[in-house]
Amino acid sequence: MSPAALAGEVLPEVAGVSWRARMDARRLHRLGRLWTLTTVAHVVPFLAAAIALLALEPLTAPVALACVAHAWIIPELYANRGANVVRSHKRMGGPAERTALGLLGDLVGHDARELHARTGLVLERATLGTWLVGEAGALLVSDGGRRISCWCVRVNDPQLPGPDRIAHLLLALRADEEGFATVANLAFSGAPWRVRRRVAREMRPAVDAAVQAA
Repeated sequence: MSPAALAGEVLPEVAGVSWRARMDARRLHRLGRLWTLTTVAHVVPFLAAAIALLALEPLTAPVALACVAHAWIIPELYANRGANVVRSHKRMGGPAERTALGLLGDLVGHDARELHARTGLVLERATLGTWLVGEAGALLVSDGGRRISCWCVRVNDPQLPGPDRIAHLLLALRADEEGFATVANLAFSGAPWRVRRRVAREMRPAVDAAVQAA
């Protein structure tokens, strides 16, 4: 994704996904409900099978437990895929990294700088909710802190230091939040606690801060 300079402009990358409806709060809420319904559709049959097996024959308890395990694992796998959008990357170090950190620091306030130093994520409040921007993706906490959406989106320059990648994504988000969410790929939507358990330990305070801010 290319950097955006002025708030209110439409990101040029939106033209590359013209088949997608533009994201807004209503569509975001609808997608969240769809994710929830999809998860329920995967989980309920396994739980129902477990109950039926135990009711018919108690000796099938091991099979019933396997069904319950599947019902638990499936949402966890989805949440893990979502958490991967902000997985940690190896720091390059050196002058380029330090310069990039300085430039990123100029874009955000003191609290956001401090949170980024601890977690590697930048907190940004916006219209759709509270964002946590990483090097190759972003988390969006919405619905009063009850839902987190995980978005995979990246800058098309593998040579950029990590802080520069975050700065590019942050500028794009500020310029056209709805366009940013339109271009990004939704990897997961669900309860924040599921994603919090799956992100790196040092990133969990950022998730907590976003939930509180939302």
